[in-house]
Amino acid sequence: MLLSCGDALVDFLPVRSVDGRDAAVPVAGGSCLNIAVGMARLGAPAGFVGGISTDLFGRIVADHALTSKVDLRYATRSAHQTTLAFVRYVGGEPQYAFYDKATASRNWTYRAGAIPFDEIEAIHVGSTTLANDEGAAQALAMIEDADGATTISFDPNCRPNLVRDKARYVDQMDVFAADADIVRMSDVDFEFLYGGSDYDEKAKSLIAAGTSLVVVTRGIKGAQAWHRAAGSVQVEAPIVDVVDTVGAGDSFQAALLFALRATGRIKRGALAQINAGELDRALSFAAACAAFTCSRAGADPPRHSDVGPVLSRLFVG
Repeated sequence: MLLSCGDALVDFLPVRSVDGRDAAVPVAGGSCLNIAVGMARLGAPAGFVGGISTDLFGRIVADHALTSKVDLRYATRSAHQTTLAFVRYVGGEPQYAFYDKATASRNWTYRAGAIPFDEIEAIHVGSTTLANDEGAAQALAMIEDADGATTISFDPNCRPNLVRDKARYVDQMDVFAADADIVRMSDVDFEFLYGGSDYDEKAKSLIAAGTSLVVVTRGIKGAQAWHRAAGSVQVEAPIVDVVDTVGAGDSFQAALLFALRATGRIKRGALAQINAGELDRALSFAAACAAFTCSRAGADPPRHSDVGPVLSRLFVG
């Protein structure tokens, strides 16, 4: 099984009402929930780890996950309220206003031994739950409990408006990156964390510290990856009519983990030995899934049937 640990929330996406006024529609989301949904829809056995409320919005979240066949056995249901996020677009990029105090996600705690890591092929961590000290501590406790038994995937998916102490936050994200086998971040995340665009130098330092694969996604400019054996690989982004970019990075992450699993490269030893051709195909598949998500509203990742022709190219070579 592949697991994704972190945020599950309800996004209020901007729409126009029939009488022309601004309105918002509630949609289940959260980066880590989106990744679990994306992996499950593509056909991987996938589960979610984190807090989900039993309130009205929490039921929307749980129903959405279960409809996509996401396993919730490792999720914690509680009466704490659901995190809410209101979305608006600035310069084509989604920006978020979060209501995240005393929520089910914020109150999630990891219980040692709760996850049988010898049965888990990879676990992903990231996003809003890492923006507060307690959430980051719980995720680190889980990674320490895994103790090298499974592949660790990390995407900071930064939300600057949740960060109170940037220097401390950057240090914390570096701790997660150092513990991860796979590190992916957007160019926007990179700019927020490190400034500039010297991806190559940062990727080399992470790989020298033990990371196997580093990926930077760059929207319409595609994605670039660095791997200790395969070297640097760059793929283009497919051209699509963009409806919005909400969830595109999550779809990329879900598809990348799915592709690595489907080609037998998700486990730590196999991941370290991936070659350039295999990595190119995995990244291209992930980029195609992200582009598909951009072609429709909201974080709505593709299903296996949506990307069949692209999926078949994973196994050519």
